[in-house]
Amino acid sequence: MNQTISSEQFAQFSQGNISGFFSKNLIDDFSAKMLEPSYWQQKNAVTGSAQGRGTTWFVAYNDSNNISHAWVLRHYYRGGLMGKIINDSYWFSGFANTRAAREFALLSHMQTLQLPAPEPIAYRVIRHRLTYQADLLSSRIQNAQDLVAILSKKILADNVWQRIGATIKRFHQQGIYHHDLNSHNILLDDKEQVFLIDFDRGELRQSKADLTTDARWKHANMARLQRSFLKEFNKITQFNFTKKNWQTLLTGYQNHTD
Repeated sequence: MNQTISSEQFAQFSQGNISGFFSKNLIDDFSAKMLEPSYWQQKNAVTGSAQGRGTTWFVAYNDSNNISHAWVLRHYYRGGLMGKIINDSYWFSGFANTRAAREFALLSHMQTLQLPAPEPIAYRVIRHRLTYQADLLSSRIQNAQDLVAILSKKILADNVWQRIGATIKRFHQQGIYHHDLNSHNILLDDKEQVFLIDFDRGELRQSKADLTTDARWKHANMARLQRSFLKEFNKITQFNFTKKNWQTLLTGYQNHTD
């Protein structure tokens, strides 16, 4: 289900073969170059990076009131076998159908629902005739680490596992499908509050009329998460995850109601 982007909060831009949206409430000096790592490097505003399919950049932006904002800049890369052949080009079938536009709109929708996910800042799509490349700026969850990093170092209390399950349930109750729900995409901040990140290829699935279909994708989402925990358990020498932890997470999921 496609989401619309609010014109009250976001402004559209188009420069030649580059198009996108940005938050006019947060950026008063927008440039499409903000979607390039070199822009932030030249301003000495890169605060860190992370390696995945490509490099994710952590950057700092100071607005006109000299308030600092922590953001994440990500380029869209293909995964799997196709990614080894075609690194970062996608078939173009309209700007609204691009991965950046869809993720940006979904993040915007989740903000209206006050779900614990990154805030959308800006995106750009660079069209090359029949294909495109894309980049996304979103807010960074402050003082947070993913579950893999945390579980490699310490044991989590039962109430935290329950909170993780309850948080996932909040997204599911709103019909939010996370395409890659895994232990790397769940963060805990320094107050042990739970956040979900990386909604590339995520969707809004409102299928309450078909309860069987609704239950099926939610179950598949949770099964994917369980597999990711087991994968890390088998890979990392010290990984604090047990069957009891998973059951406690499920209890938090099942017991949560809005």
